[in-house]
Amino acid sequence: MLIRRETPNDISAVAAVVTAAFAKPETAEPIETTLLGWLREDEGWIPELSFVATDGPGIVGHVVCTRGWIDSTPALGLGPLAVHPTHQSRGVGLALMHTVLGAADALGESIVALLGDPGYYSRFGFRPASSLGINAPDPAWGDYFQARPLAVYDGSPSGPFTYAEPFSRM
Repeated sequence: MLIRRETPNDISAVAAVVTAAFAKPETAEPIETTLLGWLREDEGWIPELSFVATDGPGIVGHVVCTRGWIDSTPALGLGPLAVHPTHQSRGVGLALMHTVLGAADALGESIVALLGDPGYYSRFGFRPASSLGINAPDPAWGDYFQARPLAVYDGSPSGPFTYAEPFSRM
């Protein structure tokens, strides 16, 4: 397995992975696939933080961070993270997470936020965002809205978190 930056040639293969990872019998295309397309067209897209996992010639996973805000301070929103069902539980998600967090840290970003299962994401240093004074876009998310400080994090900012605009369309 190799983790590398996404290229324009990867877009359709990434969409196929995201669709397979989030497939539900009642929908033709999961909202995560649509969201990813919207994010690519948004000013919050950060190409340096969009990564694919390859296994031989094929793409088997993808992760992206886009520009978010805590009050008026730049932050990152992580997601979607997708691994093709045939490659889940093989360390692909783990490798993608380590890569995107390391790259965000190397770019001098201070904090990454996400909505996800605390049981999964705590292994990467995520904790309830509220414990850092960061308010979820929806208070009902509770401890599922999490944040992870990076090296330059100095204990601030605090306040409401806002994802890149396409997230508000969901």
